[in-house]
Amino acid sequence: MDYARLRAQALTNGDDEEAVTVDTRALIDKVLARYSGEWTTLRELIQNAADAQATTVKVKFETLPSTSVPLPQTTNQSELLRHAVQNHTLRRLVVQNDGQPFTKTDWARLKRIAEGNPDETKIGAFGVGFYSVFADCEEPFVSSGSEAMAFYWKGNALFTKKYSLPQEQVTKDTAFVLDYRNTTTPLPNLLSVSQFLATSLTFVALQNVEFWIDDWRILSLQKKSSPSLGIAIPRDLETRAQGGLMKLKAAGRTSTQIDGTFMSVIGWKPQAVASNRNNEQHTSELPSLRSFFSRLTSATSQAGLRGKAAREEQVVQDTIAEDLTALSTSTIFLRVTAATIETNVSASFSAELERATKKPPPRETKLSILTSSYDETVASEMSASSQAAKVADIFASVLPSKKPGGRIFIGFPTAQTTGAGMHIFAPSVIPTVEREAIDLNARWVRTWNQDMLRVAGIISRLAFINEMADLNQKLNDLSTDNKKGPSSADVDKFVPEALHILKTYTFLDSTPSSMVGQLIEEAFWTAWKRPSIEVFSSRGVLSTSKVRNSSEEVSKFVGGIPVILNSMKDDPFIRKLIDFELIKDVTVDDICQELSAKAMDKDQLRHFIQWIANSAAAADYAHADLKRLLDIAVATVSEGGDSGEIITLGTILFYHNKNIPATLPVPPTCLPHAFTANIPEVKLRALGWEPLGIVPWVRFLIGFAGQKEEQNLMRNAAFAVQVLTVLSKNWDNLSPSSKSSVESALRNITVMPTKMGMKKPSESFFPSVKLFDDLPTLEGCANVKEKFLTTLGVRKTVDLDTIFTRLLSPSPSAGGDATPRWSHMELIRYLASVEADIPAADMRKLRESPLCPAEDGPRGMEPTKGTSRLYKVSELFEPKDTLRALRLPVLQWPGPPGSFRPSGKEGRFLATLGLRPYPSVPELVEMMASPDEELRRNAMTYFIQNHSVHGYASFDVSKTPKAILPIEGDEKALVAPSQCFVNERAAVLGYKILRKQLHDHAPKFGVQRDPHIMLCVEQLLANPPKDRSNAITLFEYFSSRLADLNLTALAQLKSAAIVPVVRKKNASFGFGAKAEESIVYVKPQNCYLGNSTTYGDIFDFVDFGPNANTFLFKCGARTEPTKHEIATLACSEPARLLSVMQSPDKYLSLLRSLADDWGTLKKDRELVKKMKSAAWLLGSKELVTSKQKESEDLSYEEEEAPVKHYILAAPKDIVILDDYICYRLFKESLLCAPEDETLEAFYQALGSENLGSRVKEEILVGAHRSRQDGAEWLRKHVVERSKIFLHEYAKDKRDLVRRDAKWLESNLKVISVSSVGLRRSLQGHNKYHQEKRSAASTHGHNGWVLYVAAEHKDDKPDMYQVGQAICQLLLNRPNQSSYFFFEPFLKLGLLQLRDRGYNVDRILRAKAAEARIAEEERRKALEAEQSKIREREQEWEHSRAAEVKTPTRDRMPGAFHDSPEDDHALPPTPQQQRPKQRGFFSDLTRRLGLDTGDDDEQQNQLNNFIPTQTEQDTKGPGSSGENRGRQPDDGRVTSPAVVHQNLLNAINSTRAHDSTNLFSPPSEREVKEKATYCDATPAQNIVFAADAPRGMRVFVARDLSVDASTFLANNIDAIKQFEILLRDCGEIYRLPAKALHIFYDETGGTIAFNANGSIFCNLRFFNQLHRVQQGGRLEGQKKVEATTWWWVVLAHELAHNLVTTHDSQHSYYTESFIQQYFPAMMAKAVSWGGNAGAPSALPSTAATTGIPSGRQQSVSRAEAQQVAPPPYSEGRFGPNNGASYW
Repeated sequence: MDYARLRAQALTNGDDEEAVTVDTRALIDKVLARYSGEWTTLRELIQNAADAQATTVKVKFETLPSTSVPLPQTTNQSELLRHAVQNHTLRRLVVQNDGQPFTKTDWARLKRIAEGNPDETKIGAFGVGFYSVFADCEEPFVSSGSEAMAFYWKGNALFTKKYSLPQEQVTKDTAFVLDYRNTTTPLPNLLSVSQFLATSLTFVALQNVEFWIDDWRILSLQKKSSPSLGIAIPRDLETRAQGGLMKLKAAGRTSTQIDGTFMSVIGWKPQAVASNRNNEQHTSELPSLRSFFSRLTSATSQAGLRGKAAREEQVVQDTIAEDLTALSTSTIFLRVTAATIETNVSASFSAELERATKKPPPRETKLSILTSSYDETVASEMSASSQAAKVADIFASVLPSKKPGGRIFIGFPTAQTTGAGMHIFAPSVIPTVEREAIDLNARWVRTWNQDMLRVAGIISRLAFINEMADLNQKLNDLSTDNKKGPSSADVDKFVPEALHILKTYTFLDSTPSSMVGQLIEEAFWTAWKRPSIEVFSSRGVLSTSKVRNSSEEVSKFVGGIPVILNSMKDDPFIRKLIDFELIKDVTVDDICQELSAKAMDKDQLRHFIQWIANSAAAADYAHADLKRLLDIAVATVSEGGDSGEIITLGTILFYHNKNIPATLPVPPTCLPHAFTANIPEVKLRALGWEPLGIVPWVRFLIGFAGQKEEQNLMRNAAFAVQVLTVLSKNWDNLSPSSKSSVESALRNITVMPTKMGMKKPSESFFPSVKLFDDLPTLEGCANVKEKFLTTLGVRKTVDLDTIFTRLLSPSPSAGGDATPRWSHMELIRYLASVEADIPAADMRKLRESPLCPAEDGPRGMEPTKGTSRLYKVSELFEPKDTLRALRLPVLQWPGPPGSFRPSGKEGRFLATLGLRPYPSVPELVEMMASPDEELRRNAMTYFIQNHSVHGYASFDVSKTPKAILPIEGDEKALVAPSQCFVNERAAVLGYKILRKQLHDHAPKFGVQRDPHIMLCVEQLLANPPKDRSNAITLFEYFSSRLADLNLTALAQLKSAAIVPVVRKKNASFGFGAKAEESIVYVKPQNCYLGNSTTYGDIFDFVDFGPNANTFLFKCGARTEPTKHEIATLACSEPARLLSVMQSPDKYLSLLRSLADDWGTLKKDRELVKKMKSAAWLLGSKELVTSKQKESEDLSYEEEEAPVKHYILAAPKDIVILDDYICYRLFKESLLCAPEDETLEAFYQALGSENLGSRVKEEILVGAHRSRQDGAEWLRKHVVERSKIFLHEYAKDKRDLVRRDAKWLESNLKVISVSSVGLRRSLQGHNKYHQEKRSAASTHGHNGWVLYVAAEHKDDKPDMYQVGQAICQLLLNRPNQSSYFFFEPFLKLGLLQLRDRGYNVDRILRAKAAEARIAEEERRKALEAEQSKIREREQEWEHSRAAEVKTPTRDRMPGAFHDSPEDDHALPPTPQQQRPKQRGFFSDLTRRLGLDTGDDDEQQNQLNNFIPTQTEQDTKGPGSSGENRGRQPDDGRVTSPAVVHQNLLNAINSTRAHDSTNLFSPPSEREVKEKATYCDATPAQNIVFAADAPRGMRVFVARDLSVDASTFLANNIDAIKQFEILLRDCGEIYRLPAKALHIFYDETGGTIAFNANGSIFCNLRFFNQLHRVQQGGRLEGQKKVEATTWWWVVLAHELAHNLVTTHDSQHSYYTESFIQQYFPAMMAKAVSWGGNAGAPSALPSTAATTGIPSGRQQSVSRAEAQQVAPPPYSEGRFGPNNGASYW
């Protein structure tokens, strides 16, 4: 088909031209649907101020005082502001700016939608931003300069009026005044508004922003910017974006400071207001229920402890709340890199872009990058002036370093993030309509935006280069030596700043579009023509091509290579550089270059050897590369080096042997030990080196002898000793060949140092050879092994036999009495010198032989004379004065004092022979036990002074039985150490105390501080304290020894009666009588410490002071009885315990404490058994007074408070009150547990039963009702609401939920019966009660059955009893509170529940899904009907060919007299018309039983349905297509399929009143039976009021005399009935439910009207004609009558979808609708039980006219006609393109 030609024909030959109309209100609503962001209105108005070149913007919220909370009577501004924030609502928003006043063009553009701002330098593009004010404002007002403009509505059309201000009212400011549509809107979050304003000030060309609430200036922001500094664009920076549309032209940098001054109220968090402003005029039971449950749960909620964070937050809030008007300041510092962007687009591209944005693309635009440098960030964080400033962070969204990070600004911030720590201001980026995101979908716009983002990446790279250059300059300025570069300390100082920069330019995922961040990041990295970027390294800021990623080991010996610092390696930016391979690892070439540049020092050489050895062992590098490194490496050793100044690693063959000291010289081919000390040999061998051997080293030393005198092996004795020592140590590890080599090398050279000089080994003697002074004995070789020296040939001794013979015998020339040549002293000296060479046998002989005399000289000159007797050396003591005082045999050693040295050779030798240096402990003990007092004193003094010196501590003196120690109290008495003690307090037990002067030395004698604790315990047990004073002394002593008490002692003490307790006997309560007191001893574990008013008369309480009490506590005494003891006592003596407490409340408190500890008590089975059987629990029985029995009918207020009698009983005899109703019935026979959850659980654990378990319930069910529709509905309703109930109930009481809603849905059956009875009987008592119930549940054969009583059809179940029955199925322990909690869920609608905060969205979605399924079924039915129409039309076409034309035809059923078929007939006279006017409608009413023929009034009303020919015809606006001439009649009847198709088209054209689809009149196929049109009536001026219970929308007249809420409250039952009726009617026509609406007016005759396909029906007519009074239902015949009446009305309105005017054509389609859908109406009438086919009496006048039945008898027929609503009559077609009845 040629559509172009077809279109041209339509334009040429089509019908009259019509303009497309726009519903302004709907258009604005759709635009606002796209403007869903927060603060959209403020954003648009502030942007308007910026476009007008304003410097200051003032935002002011004017408020309305609360109608329920009065203003505080104070002048305190803080209190007034607090009241305003908490209770006021918004009245008006005023936004002022001092920009340029509106021009004529601006005023004109303000009135036009979607025109946009043609200025390409401005941000606005779509021309719809201003209309965001209609989100909250109905009629805005704008004032600018000398003019003002007001907006107002007429219907759905928006109009404006412009006004010139008087001269005195002219101002420079521009103001937008927005009165809030809803005066109940609370104040917005002040912190959120402040943060938005602070963010708004970031990029817009404003300097000041003020935020006011009434007369309080809440916030003041001032922005200051420095002059812009130009930024040079590097040559290597690619300035053109990849797409070629944008090019960076110039750039500059500006520093910006924003100062904020604000009140503390911004950071204040007020408590939630308890009153619900939206429901002030409504009353409900729910608040009372909420308060009821809040009282139940308040104790639990208050018991929770707040966390630390919550407490700190509360402290801050309390501080803020003290003065909400207190001013705080805060400042942030920002850096803006602004760039000028030059655009270059083709003409076609420019045209496409202008079509999309209504403005040409700019030739030049701006783009800015906002960051915060490190210094600026630190300064911003420190600028807060108070705690409130820290809490109210008004700049939280300004700093890009804070969450959510950087964002894209298109004048104002969008929801799009940059993915990096920077904001991007791009005014020429084209956003989506709502300006919350960047448009990346439309083709031309996407290309433009992508290049804008790429150029943003280029500018980001430029800003990064600039910041890194600044960082490098700071580092260079700090460095003192520019030649060496920055020091490591200087570099470390700038690491935090470097990391801050890298974090700023680290790109992560951007949201919501990840493509934005990807485009910016891609341009950032590709903007540089070379693959490199600036980075902070160990040498400052350098290009990545010069920086390496080095390990810590390499950096220690090649410090000249710039490397990444270790503290920065984990930074994402650095990791990305490494991943991109922009930073490479250090290579061998880098190291070679560095090593060749300079020699290494000691430390560098050490690290280099470590690194290269590790690399060689790990095979990280090729061997050739390592060899190259070794060949080039040279180190310069410091002055302390042992191997010269320079070490060339290429010549090294050996590494230092660990057996050779590092201080000795090594050959040049061996690396000094200092560089290989910590390296494993396996790694050194990997370099090809070998350990230095002993033989090469010795040969090197021999050959090296002539170079340095101090290292000459043959001349320097000290050096020779060092070498010999090393050889000696390694001698045993040498191989035989190596030993031979060393021996041959040293045997013939002078390497042995002797006292006669350097000698060969064979010429040297060991030092022990001292017989002759001229022997060359070795010197300094003490550490050289004898074996080694012997091997080399050193001589050890002279002939010892000769020596002894010569020296021990007298000289031959001396004669017979001559003395030996040597004295005993000289002999000792010699023997000491050759001690090592003396054979063992000789040594034994020397020990056994008497060799030395003892001292025998006078006192003071003892060494001068010796005894004639010679002693063995082991029998003598060293010559010391201290030993002489002890009268011991002392070795005679003549000479001056000190000539005998125990440490000398002689002394040591004598010690080997047994000379004693000090006496033993037993010897001293004997002396201390001597009767000689002086000797005792000297011995004790010696023992004390030398106790630690001579090791006397190893001897246990305490075990000696000898009396050696003095005691206190007896000067002469001596006792053994085990018979006295140090602690003087032990005397209380009768023990002896060591003399005080010896207390410090008691440990030396083994004297204990205290007696053994077991002895003390035995003493205490044998002699317990006699009185309180004695007890205090004894117990305080034992308290000092608590650490000594072991388990055995404690066990004895706990079980011993050692505590004296004063008890009273023969106590009398008479006056003047005193009780006798006696002391009784009790066990510690049976007494308690301190005092107790509660248990003092029951248990034994004692108090001996804190110290003594501590001992008793250790022995088992306690501060109070344990729960176990109390429970035991309570079970054993409950009556005594109750009498002592003298109060049931105290006894219950005791039981409550036991209940809290039930988890511990129940572990004792015997106790639990006793607790379950004993009569010790307190139960209460309500006593019924005589007055109560006589006055059972008293009201609750008049009823006396019950009298409770408490009785001690066993748990099994007490019941737990869980059913208050049963309690009221059987309370005289019940002993109840206290009504306390804790005690109830305790009683139940001990065996008490719930009252419900003792009451047997029998359900008495009446006959089943024939119809179970209500039961099925109730089942669905209960299952649905149970889900919400269980969800809410389980939040606090999850353990009480037994079954879920799924179980209920599977196991619950609801049956409607005539009656339900409940019989309750108390088991064990002959008591019962029977009552009628509305609902009850019981277990059936296939699950649980809920029986619902319904004696009459209209009976409704009591939802409380329904909930009670369901709770018994779902909960473990249902109680009254659960029944109350469930009841609202069954009574209230879903929307009401949602308004109360319950989550019903899931159920609403399920219902919406059901509605969609029903809609789908309706659509399928219409499609099936469409298919039948096509079949009928085909059959009609086939039958036409066979038909014979007849001259006359029967009139079409239901046709009117003015129809085309009756053109030839004469109009009947009025007298003839009345009885004969019985067409289709008359027959229909007769068939439905609505007409008996007896009453003409009803017939007159029905006749008025049909327009008469006498009415005046008028032409409406919608009838322009009805002027065509009529076709000649060919005598054929139009196909029924054609009519049916037109009817179906009319049905399909119906729509919801608020539908987003434009109404399109249905196509109509020509039907020749139509007549001309007649007048229609205008639609009513109505407004939306509410949604009916099932979703049908309800409207009311604007001029209603009462407010909408009052009307709805009074007519809720009528609306519910009317909605059900209209839905039934709509189902007959298969209408969508949303196409039908309810409206109400107070005057006029409009029954219904059709507005653009939306059908509205008048509730007033339903109320007067068909409404059933409160509590009733439309059923049976009444329902059939009402449904039929409105079914016909809907047929009339559906015909208006085809024909707008009331003419014969409209009447024809009305009758056709009725004819077509009459069977469906009949089927529905039959299903309701109405006898549609049989005649019935005419409805009563009251039912017809709407007069209440109670007044029917007093109303005459004339009066009934006067008050009856007018029947259908004619009107005129109105401007809303709809039809109405008047």
